[in-house]
Amino acid sequence: MFNKKEDLIQVRRHLHQIPELALQEQETASYLRQLIAQLPQDYLIVETVPKLPTAILVRVQGIKPKRTIGYRADMDALPVQESSSCQYGSQHAGVMHACGHDFHLTIALAVLAYFAQHQPVDNLVFFFQPAEESQSGAKIAYQEQAFTGAFQVDEFYALHVKDDLPVGKIGCRVGTLFAGTTEVNVDVCGVGGHAAAPQRARDVIVAAAQFVTQVQTIIARSIDPLASGVITFGKLNAGSIRNVIADHARLEGTIRGLDQAMIEQIKQRLQEIANGVANSFQVKVDVKFNQGGYLPVVNQVEITTSFIDYLQQNPQVSFVQTAPAMTGEDFGYLLSKIPGMMFWLGVQSPSGLHTAGFEPNEAALTVGVKTVIGWLKQRMEEK
Repeated sequence: MFNKKEDLIQVRRHLHQIPELALQEQETASYLRQLIAQLPQDYLIVETVPKLPTAILVRVQGIKPKRTIGYRADMDALPVQESSSCQYGSQHAGVMHACGHDFHLTIALAVLAYFAQHQPVDNLVFFFQPAEESQSGAKIAYQEQAFTGAFQVDEFYALHVKDDLPVGKIGCRVGTLFAGTTEVNVDVCGVGGHAAAPQRARDVIVAAAQFVTQVQTIIARSIDPLASGVITFGKLNAGSIRNVIADHARLEGTIRGLDQAMIEQIKQRLQEIANGVANSFQVKVDVKFNQGGYLPVVNQVEITTSFIDYLQQNPQVSFVQTAPAMTGEDFGYLLSKIPGMMFWLGVQSPSGLHTAGFEPNEAALTVGVKTVIGWLKQRMEEK
C-alpha cells in the first residue's frame, strides 16, 4: 500500500469524492480506519477522542525514543459546490474538498504506512483531525486531553497545500506563517419609526454605517504601519422596507492579525468605537468576539530553522521563503501549546483555495510524502 504514485492518487480521489463538513466526517473516518487496519500493526496503537468521535489518533512505537513527534492532517471539507467536471468529483452535493484536506490526509496516511513498515527511532503520533474549517477540532482535542499519556506529543508538524506555489516547491518561514482569526458579530438596536419622522426614531442603519466607517481607522491609525492586520465586515442586514426606519442591524465580520497581541489591540479599539457610536446615536451596540482555536500559526524558531536547512540540502525539493498569509488555521492552537511547525506544499492549481474550481496537481502528493518522511527521519537523528 502507498508504494506507488498510483496508490496515492487512488486514495486521494476516493477521499475527494466523499467530502464532509466539520464534525460530520463519519464516512471519511470510516475509510481512514479501513486503510489504517490494513497496515502492519506491530508498532501501532489506534485511539479515538470520546467528544470528537470522527478523530483518529495513531501512535507508532519508536525503537529508542528520545521524543514523541506529532503529525496533524485535517479531514473536513467546505460548503462549496464543485465546478470541476473530473470523473472523481465530489459525490456530496454542495460539499467539496476545496482546501486540499484530501491531499493532507493522503500524505499523512502514506507517511504512517512507511513508518508502520519501517519502525521509527522516536515515537510518532498521527492526528487525523476533524473540524479544521470550523468548530476548531484542534482545540477540542487538546482540551479533551487527547495528547496526554501514551499520546503525549513533544512537538507537532503539519503541512498545507498552496495553490499558487509550483509543484516541487516547499514554502516555509520562521515565525508567523498564518494569521490568527476572530469572528466579530455586532448587533445595533435602536428605535424604529416612519421614514417621514426620523426625530422619533433611533436609526440603526445610520449608526451601523458610522460604525463601519470608523472601524476603518483602526488599521490605518492604531496599528503599526510595518505590521499587518485586517478587519472586514462582509455581511450587514437591516430593515424590511424603504419607508420604515429599522430598529435592528446585524453586522458580521472577521479580524485577522499576525500575532495575538495585535488581535487583542484590534478588539479593544473596535469595542471602544462601538461604545462611542452607541453614545453618539443613542442606540445599543453589542459586540461579540469568537476566536475559538484560530490563533496565529507561529513556527518555532529552532525547529523551523532545522527544517529549512534540511530542505536546502535536499536536491529533490526546492525551498522558497514565503510571506505570512492572512488565512486562518486552527493548527495555531496546537502550536500555542506544543512547539512545532507548519509548511506549504506547492500544488499549482489553476483556481485558488476555497474556490469551486480548486484542482491541485496530484504530482505534489509524492513530493509531500518524500518531504515529510525525509524530515521526520532527519529530526529523529537530531539530539
